[in-house]
Order: sequence, then structure tokens, then C-alpha cells
Amino acid sequence: MPVEHPKVAVLLAAYNGVRWIEEQLSSILNQAAVDVTVYISIDPSSDGTEALCLRYAAEHPCVIVLPDSGRFGGASRNFFRLVRDVDFGGFDFIAFSDQDDIWHSDKLLRATRSIAEQRVDAYSSNVTAFWPDGKTILLDKAQPQVGLDYLFEAAGPGCTYVMSNALAGSLKASMLANWQQLQGVSLHDWYCYAYARSNGYRWYIDPATSMDYRQHERNQVGANTGLRPLIRRYKTIHDGWWFSQVELIAALVKSEQSSSTVSGRRLRGMQLITLSFSAWQCRRRVRDKVFFFFICWASALLGSKS
Repeated sequence: MPVEHPKVAVLLAAYNGVRWIEEQLSSILNQAAVDVTVYISIDPSSDGTEALCLRYAAEHPCVIVLPDSGRFGGASRNFFRLVRDVDFGGFDFIAFSDQDDIWHSDKLLRATRSIAEQRVDAYSSNVTAFWPDGKTILLDKAQPQVGLDYLFEAAGPGCTYVMSNALAGSLKASMLANWQQLQGVSLHDWYCYAYARSNGYRWYIDPATSMDYRQHERNQVGANTGLRPLIRRYKTIHDGWWFSQVELIAALVKSEQSSSTVSGRRLRGMQLITLSFSAWQCRRRVRDKVFFFFICWASALLGSKS
């Protein structure tokens, strides 16, 4: 049954976000029918983000700024720090937040109810990307999950993730046990989804949009729409980054499926050819399945820089 007025810890990673973070915090604190506590971890910034967040926290007791912890150099390590340092005791759910989006007022209520009604352990959703010129696009990530997609992609934008306390606690324990190796993971949302799915936790990807996903020049990942992101994606594969992340995440989650699909050896040659024939089980979207098949063959035949 859904929890009445669930208690949700929102983990917000910030860096040079003074232009947007106050609007984001307002949308989080205006969530309907949930009790929210926001924990902010700030990568040392040059635009006054720390001062703004401290001032905001002084005016809102449910907003807590974590002590300075040095430079992270990317959102992933900042989120890992939040999972490590925030005490999840007393919360029903744990959610991730970026600094620059705008949440719909029912985002957390819909997520927590979906977790109960779908009998799952975690939730993510579609989002509406928006640009300064007023352009908007629905980013559809809610294709049916397949057997091995978690080894090769996230469950949508991490800023939509909401996890049960049980899953978040298990994730934290695994992260602490593999802390040094974990620092090599570039995308926290991909890793969290892989950990959940590989360890038998159930995940629901909601086709409804739960937030407005701001696009700007400082997005670390952003919306994959158009030709330019496709070229950028190919470059990360050719440079060896993507397959190296697959190998690292597979090693960290240590599931039987991952070990049989991605061995301890580096993905090269005939191993990539073999993997290409599992394309329908490795990505959710049809176009990504086709892209995956051909990129495995191209990487096997042409190699990569790494």
C-alpha cells in the first residue's frame, strides 16, 4: 500500500548552479503530499552557489548543505558522496536531483505511489527537455526493459530516480565496499540502475513526464536529440570510453548475467561480434538496438583508440 505522506530524502548535487538552483529548490519544496528533506553537496564553485545554498538553508530547515568535501570534478562523484554521507534512517524513499530542472508538483507523489502500486523498488520517468528559446521535446525512455539493458544504459535521466529505502541502503553498502573502484564510474544513474537490476530489484520506468529538463551549455549529459549527440556518442565509443564503462560497471555489479555477457577481459574482436547478436537484449529502444549491433561490428573490425 502507498505510504501516506512518505518521507523522502532528496540528494542534490550542485556546481556553479546559481542561475537555476533556487527555482529548482522551490519546485522540490512545493511537492504535494510528501515530506521532503533536501541534502545539497556542492562541488567548489566560482559563481556564489555555496553562499546562495547556505542562505536558502538558513531560511528553510528542510534544506541541509553538507560540509565541504573537496573537488569532485563531475556530478557522478558528487552523487556518490551524497549516497555515502547522508543517513537514510527515517526516510521511506531516496531521490536524486540535478540543480537546474523544474519538478512537476506531483513528481515525488507519483513516484512513491507507483513504487507501491507496481510493487517495484525504484522509479524513473520520461522528462520534457526545454531550451531557452522555448523549444520543448519529450524524451521517451520508457520502452520495455529487456534482459541486459542495465549493462549498457541508464533507466532515463538520474534526476527522475526515486528508490526505496531498502534498495538505497543496499546500494550504499555495495558502494562503500567498492569505493575506490567506483570513482572510475562516469555516470551515477547508469551504475545505480545496473546495481538494482543485477541484484534482483524491480524498476518501473514511467511513460509520463515528471519534470522539465533544462538544456543549456553546461549540461554534463543532456538530451540526446539530433545528429550532434549521435556523433558525440560515436566518438565516446571510438575513443574507448563507453566500452570501458560497460566493463567497469559489469565488474562492480557482479551479477551472473553480467559475468556471462561481459567477461573480465576487455571487449574486443570476436567478443564484440558475439555481443552484437544479443543487441535486442542490450538496449530498449529499437533504433538503439540497431545502432548497438553495428557499433559492435565497427569496433570489432576497426578497433578503438583505447
